[in-house]
Amino acid sequence: MANVSKEYRIGASQGEGMLRDALVGGAKRLLGRGTARAQHDTVWALKGVDLEIAKDEVVGVIGRNGSGKTTLLKLLSKITYPTSGEIDVRGRVASLVEVGTGFHNELSGRDNIYLNGSILGLKRREIEEHFDAIVEYSGVGAFLDTPIKRYSTGMRLRLGFAVAAHLFPDVLLVDEVLAVGDAEFQAKCLATLSEVGRRGHAVLFVSHNLEAIESICSRTIWIDRGALRMDGPSREVIAAYLKETAQANTAIVDLSGAEGRPGTGEARFSAMQFLARDGQPLDVIRTADEVTVRFQFEAFEAIQSPYIGLSIFTEFGTIVTHPNTFSAGFELSKIEPGKHTVDLHVDRLPLMPGRYPLTLWMNRHSDSESIDWLEQCATLTVHSPGSSVFERSLPRRTGAVLLDAEWRLVEP
Repeated sequence: MANVSKEYRIGASQGEGMLRDALVGGAKRLLGRGTARAQHDTVWALKGVDLEIAKDEVVGVIGRNGSGKTTLLKLLSKITYPTSGEIDVRGRVASLVEVGTGFHNELSGRDNIYLNGSILGLKRREIEEHFDAIVEYSGVGAFLDTPIKRYSTGMRLRLGFAVAAHLFPDVLLVDEVLAVGDAEFQAKCLATLSEVGRRGHAVLFVSHNLEAIESICSRTIWIDRGALRMDGPSREVIAAYLKETAQANTAIVDLSGAEGRPGTGEARFSAMQFLARDGQPLDVIRTADEVTVRFQFEAFEAIQSPYIGLSIFTEFGTIVTHPNTFSAGFELSKIEPGKHTVDLHVDRLPLMPGRYPLTLWMNRHSDSESIDWLEQCATLTVHSPGSSVFERSLPRRTGAVLLDAEWRLVEP
């Protein structure tokens, strides 16, 4: 990949740019019944990226949402093409950029295995050699002759990954889709990615789970706002990424100017506050403290039954907890246009000393569509508790959660 850039036009219709539309539009303008092509804003998803990956490397790709990670994989898999620059991929490419990529909904799981193998350029005999292993790995044997459209998201993911990993592509591209699977399947996938690399195949693995990246990738690249920010040993790149993105928290976090926030925009978070029992800002938060997290947002139109959530991660991207109004049974009902405040109260903060990146989001309950999404918009820094709470100080990073329990000696 040499000096590759990718530009998207914001507001352009899906068919715009096709030959048919150009001819029709040109004819209309000649007849005086059309106007000049509408002007659109543009955004550069990638800008001047140079990258070379050897055939036996397992490379991690990190960066914030909207930084260009998925665009990079789509270019390599030829789902889309670069605006400028050159891409040379040697060998067969299998990609898991989106759940169900390469599947035909009307075909059965069995037929889709053969279809995917054919797309990779394999003969039927070669696919049959690995057919049983693919079925066993995916765990969808009981539904093998069921149309893929009836599969759950998890089943489609397992089958897609099993096909991609067992048909021995020269290059395997894996996006964050692995987050859809359960913990057991994720662990199996990570082990498989390592094994694919040891066989001499190239793997590009995009993930926000930095712990997983560091465990299986000897090399990591950091994409920042479309540019290649850093490329090197995983530990060094991850450390630099954390140093910039995981800044210490403040008692009041201004979110009004946050960038790269997906969603419909019907409402936007404006601030998040950490407050003590008396309502005063908490600049220092300690393990076992009583904390209120206050979310302030403005709705620009009426929203029916939205739900709000806060995702708390370790520094390596492993989710610790996921409090939200839906799972708590707290219904916001209908939100009218205007400014609103919602509090999350924690009697006894169970987090061990350390730094915890926070992601804040609001979804619509009816269809789970994102209204506002602020990834790693702040970092909660938790300090050791005072001596009045525990007689001994707690070591940092010896686990993430402090179990609220007590020890007892039971005499025989």
